[in-house]
Amino acid sequence: MRLLHTSAGAMRKISQRFQGTKVFHGKGTPTIGIRRETVNAWERRAPLAPTHVKRLTKSGVNVLIQPSNRRAYPIQDYISAGAIVREDLSEAHIIMSVKSVPIDQLIPNKTYAFFSHTIKAQQDNMEMLDTILQRNIRLLDYEKIVDDKGKRLVMFGKWAGNAGFIDILHGIGLRLLALGHNTPFLHMGLAHNYNDSHMAINALRDIGYEIALDRMPRSLGPLIFVFTGSGNVSQGARELFEHLPHEYVDVATLPKVAQKGQLNKVYGCVVTRKDHFVPKHGGPFNKQEFEQFPDRYTSKFATEIAPYASVIINGVYWDAQSPRLITIPDAKNLLTPVQRKFQTNLLTQTTQELYDTPGCPTLPHRLVALCDISADPGGSVEFMRECTTIDKPFAIYDADFNTSSDSFDAASGCLVCSIDNMPAQMPIEATEQFGNLLYPWLWDLLNTSNDQHFDRLQCRTEIKNAIITDQGKLTPNFEYIAQLRKDKASAASANSRVMGGTTDKRVLLLGAGMVSGPFADFYSKQKDVNLTVATESQRDGQRLCQSPNIQSVVVDVARESHTMERLIREHDLVVSLLPFNFHPLIAKMCISNQRDMVTSSYVSPELEALDKAAKDADVTIMNEAGLDPGIDHMLAMECFDDIREHGGRITSFESFCGGLPAPEWSDNALRYKFSWSPKGVLTALMNPAKYLKNGKIVEVPSGSVVDNLIDIDFMPGLNLIGFPNRDSTKYSDIYGLGNDCKTLIRGTLRYHGFVETVKALHSVGLLSGESTDSFTSNIGPDLTWKELVASLSNQKLDIFPDSLRHIIEEKVGEKGLSALENLGLFSDKVVDRHGTPIDTLAQYLAKILAFKDHESDLVVLNHDIGAQLPGGNSERHRISLVQYGNPDGFSAMARTVGYTTAIVSHMVLNNEIQRAGIQRPILKEVYRPALKRLRDFGIIPTHTITPM
Repeated sequence: MRLLHTSAGAMRKISQRFQGTKVFHGKGTPTIGIRRETVNAWERRAPLAPTHVKRLTKSGVNVLIQPSNRRAYPIQDYISAGAIVREDLSEAHIIMSVKSVPIDQLIPNKTYAFFSHTIKAQQDNMEMLDTILQRNIRLLDYEKIVDDKGKRLVMFGKWAGNAGFIDILHGIGLRLLALGHNTPFLHMGLAHNYNDSHMAINALRDIGYEIALDRMPRSLGPLIFVFTGSGNVSQGARELFEHLPHEYVDVATLPKVAQKGQLNKVYGCVVTRKDHFVPKHGGPFNKQEFEQFPDRYTSKFATEIAPYASVIINGVYWDAQSPRLITIPDAKNLLTPVQRKFQTNLLTQTTQELYDTPGCPTLPHRLVALCDISADPGGSVEFMRECTTIDKPFAIYDADFNTSSDSFDAASGCLVCSIDNMPAQMPIEATEQFGNLLYPWLWDLLNTSNDQHFDRLQCRTEIKNAIITDQGKLTPNFEYIAQLRKDKASAASANSRVMGGTTDKRVLLLGAGMVSGPFADFYSKQKDVNLTVATESQRDGQRLCQSPNIQSVVVDVARESHTMERLIREHDLVVSLLPFNFHPLIAKMCISNQRDMVTSSYVSPELEALDKAAKDADVTIMNEAGLDPGIDHMLAMECFDDIREHGGRITSFESFCGGLPAPEWSDNALRYKFSWSPKGVLTALMNPAKYLKNGKIVEVPSGSVVDNLIDIDFMPGLNLIGFPNRDSTKYSDIYGLGNDCKTLIRGTLRYHGFVETVKALHSVGLLSGESTDSFTSNIGPDLTWKELVASLSNQKLDIFPDSLRHIIEEKVGEKGLSALENLGLFSDKVVDRHGTPIDTLAQYLAKILAFKDHESDLVVLNHDIGAQLPGGNSERHRISLVQYGNPDGFSAMARTVGYTTAIVSHMVLNNEIQRAGIQRPILKEVYRPALKRLRDFGIIPTHTITPM
């Protein structure tokens, strides 16, 4: 007998349960109306099958059914069962369907029963709910027909599990073939290709026969199916899984199975809540506490279970207060393309031998596929943001770019199947079972007719408790929906753009300096993001408003704290390209308003002190997301992690970076032109430095870095010199290098000639940060550069020029004097004074050494990394990045800083980075996708390895 038919025993049980309930309390003949399903072409189910209609009509119930040729059961079967085909269902005491009813077809003052998808205040269905309230409709939701323990009594869950398992096997076959692996799964069809489950089971058994004969590609390793939950969905999927040669294992056994499992069967692991939910403050899992306070728990699914899964079948209900199974950052770790030798640690020895065979295809990562039958976008699996469809059942999720595509040929990525009407693919059996579950409650449903007062309804509690609306109001059990809607509307309003009222994400950019152009260019292409540029200069802000989604406001960050607080509250993310001294102030405002923040500057002690406050507020403060610091961190960590994953150790790290004019434009005494903050360039020269050389710490006092030059042997054609930058030794802990690393230096690159000029400027006092009357603009008459240099040398302002040159030459030498003259510092040009020598000089040099329109700059970054391999050999990794500015576009410095900051900030905005506190881009989940995305902008490093 086919499974779809109701057995005689089952019908007897239904009849017994039905005894004593066939009492109708409404007016006239009890009448049920069955709507046609119109939600999409694939919806061929019905709430009742002809067998159920026949029993109803024999019991004296009128059944009206709208005509439809789409139903899996033909209309003739319903007619034969006694149903009356009628377009108009207004006579029915209750109108039933599976899915929701179009708004224009909702009949006022009637009772409807269907899956409404309104109980979470789902935005897409709120217009329908409002219409139901306005039209005085009594709405009953099958999903809320539950027992006293909250267990659902009427559902399609089993068939969702059946269809989901069939579909994902079909998808796995296609995906593995695209990756170079021919498997028996290729011969599995989609669920709707089978007339019933028997046909699908026969196909499964054929596949199982091939697996049992050990005909799976050995390079795949053991296949592990992880099933989340133990409800109807999970049971339905496992029911079909068990037709394959299989073995169930527990969570604790997964690592061993992943390493040593057999290839002539598949493995299953059923994961329940107690297997992965753990209290944040320790102790065992407590079901009652979890159900009442799910936010007290965290999940270890992504770290201790998912890394061993080949396929995840997700069928759990997720509440917004519950921890997710897999977050977007988790996905980046799970879907990291692994190195060949590293991946074999998770596979069998035989598989390892195959991996070492040239030309043997390998999996990019262990997790091949996810079937999210729960179909809750952004829910327990955060990266599943949009359901697939029966027409297009699969997508490939690329964690590096946080995007999905339908390209099965993608080199890496997880196959995702998440069809929100999965049981519609098996409509006959799904309708039959659903009707069996619903049938015992039909007289109760009839007694919810809208002409009966809600308080006096004569139906069982399970049915009354499933009524969502009555008399134009939400019933007591569902009044929370109104508050939930308000909360969601409030959140949407808080996140909506003030101008235009859109609900797009909003980014606040502070500063519109030299590197802001590429940042704005990046966001001009993100049409779901609105960017507000906040700057002191209206002209600078408007310069960046080259797209409709970019606007500017004028604000003085230092003085307008109330305006800043308001702007921060009105945006989802704050990006600061201001001078570093502003960042602690901005960070405090972001923490107090629970807004994430991104900067391209170093983490200062003042920022570091805010780490705990940021974590307590669950706020991400991502720093050092530019070039240096930024790209340098990411390239270094990528290499360090790769070496360590292969069992190697890092013995030395020498990193140098510099922003320079292109060689043909280094035509001034400083051999330099400014593509970013002039004061920042000069101030950096006054910082102390500290580094490690051959196991010994070298300390450089303030103002002496240019006296500690380091020979540069890479790119000899560029005539470069290097000097140490800040405290390099702290990066031993930041990078996790340990005691094996005996040389650790991070330095700055300049052309030869730069140092001599800087020393001359320092000698005459022009790099001083002390305020003096001579450099204060509102004190005394105008002064020329010659007069200011004389003043700094304690000479009279009207000293004879040749005498002044002679005095200065004695301080700085002939080359130093020539450099100062080249910069115009003995001229009669009136100086625009800014309080201190260094501020005044910075403003002056920014003007005379600015890049002209036809000139270009150059960025050079080089890492030399020494590594000792497990066998005892040593090698040097040289990672180089060279970028030239585009005369028709952005400078190299602007591109490498601006695009990097934009990419990292966009990752924070989209929840790809969720770690709270003071952060740097040194984690794989950050640097790997960021470096990949930088390639789209032509920022591509080279990596060479040579023996040492």
